[in-house]
Order: sequence, then C-alpha cells, then structure tokens
Amino acid sequence: MNDVTPAKSFVVTRDHGPAPAALKGAVVALGNFDGVHRGHRQVIAAALERAGALDRPAAVLTFEPHPRAFFNPREPLFRLTDEIGKLRLLAATGLDGAVVMTFDAALASLSAQQFVDRILVGRLAVSGVVAGANFHFGHRRAGSTDFLAAQGVARGFAVDVVPVFSYRGRPVSSGPIREALTAGDIREASDLLGYPWFVTGTVIEGDRRGRELGYPTANMKLDPGCRLRHGIYAVRVGIGDERHDGVASFGLRPMFPTEPLLEVFLFDFSGDLYGARLDVAFIGWIREEMKFAGVAELVAQMGKDGAAARAVFGAAPNAFPPLGKIER
Repeated sequence: MNDVTPAKSFVVTRDHGPAPAALKGAVVALGNFDGVHRGHRQVIAAALERAGALDRPAAVLTFEPHPRAFFNPREPLFRLTDEIGKLRLLAATGLDGAVVMTFDAALASLSAQQFVDRILVGRLAVSGVVAGANFHFGHRRAGSTDFLAAQGVARGFAVDVVPVFSYRGRPVSSGPIREALTAGDIREASDLLGYPWFVTGTVIEGDRRGRELGYPTANMKLDPGCRLRHGIYAVRVGIGDERHDGVASFGLRPMFPTEPLLEVFLFDFSGDLYGARLDVAFIGWIREEMKFAGVAELVAQMGKDGAAARAVFGAAPNAFPPLGKIER
C-alpha cells in the first residue's frame, strides 16, 4: 500500500465555512474511514478515477467524532485511527484534501435531502460522489446509495457506488480488524488494513524501572477505548522521519501493576524521548503478559523477547504505515 503517489498538498477544511478553492467542485468520497483500510481505499480509488475523468480535485468527506461515539458516549469506541492518524493516512493516497464535519446533534438531525442540498451541493458544489454500498447518511440513516444516485441525476453530479470489498475471500470492514487486534492477531489486522496498525502518542514520564533493568522504555498512554490484546509485540517506531525497530509491552505489567500502558524499548537507540511524538506500528505478536518469580527471570525473558522481535523484522524489513502530511 506504499506505492501510491501522494498529492503535492492535502488540504483539510472543517464544518460549514466556504470550501477552499482547491476542493471546490471536487469528487467526494463519503464515509467515516476509520482505519483507511483496503475497503476504504477501493472507495478512494474510485473517487480518484472519477476525478481524473472529470478533471476535478478528489477529496473525502468524513465525520468527527465517529458517529457511534456520538450516539453511545458512555460506550468507549475502539477506533483504529484517531482523527489525525486518519488524515495522515488519507493524505498518502493521492487525494487533494478532506472535509471534516463535526458530528453533533445539528448534523445528526439533517435529513438526507438537507445533507445533499446544504453540504454536497450548497457548500462543496460536488461534481461527483463516491460511497460504499453500505453507506447511509442523514437523520435516522434514511439516505441510501439509491437516494444518492437519484439525487445525482436530478442535481447533475456523478455517483459511483463501490461494492463491498473482499480480500482473500474475507469482506473487509473495520469490525473484523478491531476483532483481530483484540485477539492480538496482528497478521490478520495488517492483512485487512493493508499496512501495519499503528498508534501515535506522546512519551510520558515513567518510573524509570526499565532503565534500571537495562531496558529503558518510552511510555505512552493509549486511548481508553483501545482494546488491543495485552501482551508483547514487535514494533517499528517512527520518530519524525527516522525508523527504529523495537519491542513493546502493552498491558497492566503484572510484575509492577499499573493502568494500561504501552512501553516501547528501541533497539540500538540512545537519547531522551520525553515529550516526543512517536508513531508505533505493530509488526508482530510475541507472547502474552506474564508474571515472573523475580527480576532476573523477567530480564532474561526480555532478552528472549528482543530476539523474537528481531526475527519478526527479518520477514518484514520495511513494513510501516503509509503516512502523508496534512495542511491545517
């Protein structure tokens, strides 16, 4: 999934202001795009193809927060990508930009007709719309792809509906990817995504116990909704444009109990990472969390984990998510 040429610039516009000139009259792909997985990329590819045929820009229209989080605020949603991560993935696809709509009570109350009239036609003056076959929109999800097609005929914009995409016989959607990550099945998640799943976070102060054990770690708190299986993983870490291999623990640390924490040890690295923003891509599963009889046994196992991680990287020497830069 790294062979797509990124657009020269990727413009992000929000809510109800005038559409920037770079996106006026665009062909717009509609969806939440959580994870920007292989299925989403089929929708994006169709938008790029239609935009090329019409000589118009191509963009996505997406929603933040995720509608499920709006309708069920007390139920934490395991998002595959946060907002910025999603936009960085979209920026690497060749699109010209994204329209990010705040999903709130006002947007949720718009009828399907109002959504078309006020946003697609009134604000964006779309030349085309692309959506997956299961996409619904408007109040009570009354708007369907059939409704979009009829509106396109009536209002003069092209409509393309992309069938559900299957990869190696498996329909691709965000749900099965979340299930794979919850099970610690990194290979399955990566296959369905088309790239290694990743998280981004800021390195926080820890108790420095890893440094005392000879394995200094960069510690990060993940979103409370994260349901990644607790365990030890081979990870590839992005620090700006640099890439470093390492091993990470995510969980409660049975030896030294804490709230869920991601601890990353980088091979052959020395430096202060406190306050740095890291992209941590999960390349392979190593083992479950364990409680050891003592520190010596723990340190010995950490050495074995490092060797296991290096073996994983031998089979995936350049694996990393395709991330572009966004203009905000």
